[in-house]
Amino acid sequence: MQESIRNIAIIAHVDHGKTTLVDKMLHAGQLFKSHQEVGELIMDNNDLERERGITILAKNVAMSWKGVKINIIDTPGHSDFGGEVERVLNMADGVLLLVDAFEGPMPQTRFVLQKAIEIGLKPIVVINKVDKENCTPDEVHEEVFELMFNLEATEEQLDFPVIYGSAKQGWMSTDWKKPTSDIAPLLDAILTHIPAPHPPEGNLQMLITSLDFSAYVGRIAIGRLHRGELRENQQVALLKKDGTVQRQKMRGLFVFQGLEKVKADVVKAGDICAVVGMEGFEIGDTIADAENPEALPAIAIDEPTISMTFTINDSPFFGQEGKFVTSRHVKDRLVKELEKNLALRVEETGSADSFKVYGRGVLHLSVLIETMRREGYELQIGQPQVIMKKVDGILMEPVEELRIDLPESVSGKAIEMVTRRKGIMLSMTPKGDRMLLQFEIPSRGIMGLRSMLLTATAGEAIMSHRFKEFQPHKGDIPGRQNGSLIVMETGTAIPYSLNNLQDRGYFFIEPGEEVYEGQVIGENNRPGDLVVNVTKTKKLTNMRASGSDDKVKLAPPVVFTLEEALEYIQDDEYVEVTPKSIRLRKIHLKEHERKRAKNAAVAVL
Repeated sequence: MQESIRNIAIIAHVDHGKTTLVDKMLHAGQLFKSHQEVGELIMDNNDLERERGITILAKNVAMSWKGVKINIIDTPGHSDFGGEVERVLNMADGVLLLVDAFEGPMPQTRFVLQKAIEIGLKPIVVINKVDKENCTPDEVHEEVFELMFNLEATEEQLDFPVIYGSAKQGWMSTDWKKPTSDIAPLLDAILTHIPAPHPPEGNLQMLITSLDFSAYVGRIAIGRLHRGELRENQQVALLKKDGTVQRQKMRGLFVFQGLEKVKADVVKAGDICAVVGMEGFEIGDTIADAENPEALPAIAIDEPTISMTFTINDSPFFGQEGKFVTSRHVKDRLVKELEKNLALRVEETGSADSFKVYGRGVLHLSVLIETMRREGYELQIGQPQVIMKKVDGILMEPVEELRIDLPESVSGKAIEMVTRRKGIMLSMTPKGDRMLLQFEIPSRGIMGLRSMLLTATAGEAIMSHRFKEFQPHKGDIPGRQNGSLIVMETGTAIPYSLNNLQDRGYFFIEPGEEVYEGQVIGENNRPGDLVVNVTKTKKLTNMRASGSDDKVKLAPPVVFTLEEALEYIQDDEYVEVTPKSIRLRKIHLKEHERKRAKNAAVAVL
């Protein structure tokens, strides 16, 4: 038994303070003197994670406390990153469940916790942010117990220790009314309640659960050593998922210390390590004894629920901002992503320029698209499509559990919107002057719902959802009623023209912006698309008083985030994504081509 090691995964909903807590734990282990030494929030080291305040990629860090090494595995909080979650929980012996003392357990918390309980991990509950006004730590404790009970936790799992505190203020305590001066009570609880690794007897076995890359040593395999021991330059067998066995020699061996990887001569079972110098490995492969190789069971991943078409950018503005614009560039990048993004699937379509990409949700795929555009790629994305499947001749579709937290005064509007999209209300709980609504809704109904809710509630609604199961198809769901405003000819958008068209709808572009024929620049007030001329200048005569033209008052444009744009578009539109711009456009840029495509679609029906 490895008494000197503890492996814990941290589970928390977005913005419940997980990353801050890990920072404080690393400081407590004296790995850093102060925040200034490393900059704020050590763990979220990816630009996208810092901006959105979410964890996307699971990461490993380690610290020491009272002579025991604690390996901390950060898990993504969002169910769209289920592929990441499944892998990292395989490395842990226990979990820290971090819950906000005001909000209580959230749907995404539930998703990861369910996986941890199924595997049989022992939880420690940390109720964070007890310094918040109106927080209810005791009620949240009850909610957590109820949630674990509903998730069929064992009696041992239900007998969980609870630590209260404020990660931001840097203290933890067993009683929330008695603040302490540091987070020692939490670290002591980890040593007491999280079991030490108990590796079975036998030859070397390690499941590769994560990948890393270094410009110096190439690809790095990360995993927990299940049994046996690893030495530098050892001959090992790589057992692939398809059953093939390759004999290879490891070049280097590393363990985690703080945020760094530190060279090790030998690693014993139960520890988490990184292996360098091997080739051709993937997540889910086993590193085993060279003489008697035995494979570990591969990781089961939730299947994708959504698909999008990725195609090259063929708009009139292609290649102006991006470095990688060809179909070969896009294909190579998607293939590279498949290596580490387990929940992703890529299929080639009949066309050489487009690919069908399957994922766990709009957020899962939009993070990939956002990463690609920051790397200098240009591409176009089609409307997200929910994946249906047939079971015993019945058409099934994914259904999600939806939770909306909003002011009580606007709850009626929200209920009406969700039920119109085939949602079924499960519960309605008042919380002060706010209301907590829970629904079951088809994944199709969630697309575009967030922007409508925010508009209807003046930005007050907080919406979160998670995949529940496949259920029989619920029938048609009404989509966006209003049509699009489409540019007639390429040029510069003139304030005068935009002003004259303001009564037709609202715009997504600024005056002075370059536009092209077929670009979608606004939403029509009525059903049906409308082609408009925004590049037309005013005819100048000497009959008008000078200065009267300066009084053009334009409403500010609607600016979409990438997810909002993907959820907004119709099935005959693309989102054009370049390093600096997100534009909406029709698939067919010329009006006569759109009419021909529409007639062809009607003829097929």
